[in-house]
Amino acid sequence: MVESITEVWRQERLHVAPEGQEPKIVGSAFYRGETCQFNPYHGDHAAPGFAERFLLQGWTPTTRFISSGTRITTFGSCFAQHINAHLKMIGFDTARDRDGGVYISLMGEGLVNVHSLLQQFEWALEDTAPPTGLWHGFKAESFGYDEAVRQRTREIFLSTDVFILTFGVSEIWYDEMTKGVFWRAVPMAHFDASRHKFRVASFAETRAAMERILDLIRKHVPEARVVMTVSPVPLVATFRPVSCITANSASKAIIRAALDEVQRERGDERLFYFPAYDAITTLFPQPFVEDGRHFHDFVVPAIMRLFEAFFCDTPLTREAAEAHLRAARLDCVRTLRDHPLYREAY
Repeated sequence: MVESITEVWRQERLHVAPEGQEPKIVGSAFYRGETCQFNPYHGDHAAPGFAERFLLQGWTPTTRFISSGTRITTFGSCFAQHINAHLKMIGFDTARDRDGGVYISLMGEGLVNVHSLLQQFEWALEDTAPPTGLWHGFKAESFGYDEAVRQRTREIFLSTDVFILTFGVSEIWYDEMTKGVFWRAVPMAHFDASRHKFRVASFAETRAAMERILDLIRKHVPEARVVMTVSPVPLVATFRPVSCITANSASKAIIRAALDEVQRERGDERLFYFPAYDAITTLFPQPFVEDGRHFHDFVVPAIMRLFEAFFCDTPLTREAAEAHLRAARLDCVRTLRDHPLYREAY
C-alpha cells in the first residue's frame, strides 16, 4: 500500500494507495491503527462506491432489515417528514399511516429537541407526564395529556419493529418553575418572562436523554431496531446573542457528538446511525433554496435512496443509489452556477 516516502517541511510523508481510492499523502511519524479511514480526495468523489466507502462506512447493517411488513415509527425534528414520506412512497408501514391522530403523527416533524422525544416515550410507556402547558402545535394550539391518545401511542410503540428518530436542535425553551421543556418555543399568548427561559441543552443532558430513550425502548420493545439521525435543517433563528450560523454549528455539534458517544459506548447491534446530516452538509455545495433551510428538489431523494439501498429490502441497488447521488450533486453544482453571486465567476 505504501508506494514511496518524501520529506515535506522536515516531516516524512508516506505516499499510500488504498485500494479503489485516489493515492493519499500522509505523515509517517504516527501510528494510525488497523482501521484507518482516509478523508476523500477530490478524485474519490466520482469513483464507484464513494458513499459506501467514505460516508456510510461503519454505520450500515450487514443485511437490510426494513421490508413491506416492518412496522416503522419515525418522528422528531424537521427531516423526519422526509423520511416518513419516502418510506410511504415505497409502500412501507409507518406509524403516521397507522394512527394519524397521535401526537407523534400530528407533530412528527415538530418535536425538535431531545427532551420532546423523550417526553413521548416516558408518557406513553411509563405513564409519566411532564409538567402541563409545554406541548403546542405549529399554530401554538395546546395538546393535553389525553389518556386515549397516550394508550394509542403506547400501542404504536409496543408494536414497532423499527424506530427512526431524528434530533434537530439543542436550543430549548423551558419553564423555570417546573423545569419542563417545551416541544418548540413558547407561544406568544402564554409567554411569561418571569418563568419562561431559554438555554442551550448541554452535551451531558442531551446524551442522558438519548440514553433514557434507548433504555425505555429496550425495556418495553426489546427486539426493536433503532435508527438515529440528525436533521440537516439549520436553525431559522437563534435566541443567543451570536450569529445564527455559529449557533447552529454548536447546536448540531452537541447532538451529533452525543449520538456518536451513545452508539460507541452502548455497543448495541440493534442501534444504527444514518448520516443524513453529514451527507447533506458536506457533499452538496449548497443544498438549500434561497431561504437557506428548505432543500432543492434533488437533494432529499438522493439521500433517501441511499437509506433505502442500505436499510430497506427493495429492488433498489447500492449502485443505483450511488449514481443518483452523483447526479444530484452535479445538479447542485449547476444550480449554484446559476446563482447571481457566482454567475460572473462562471
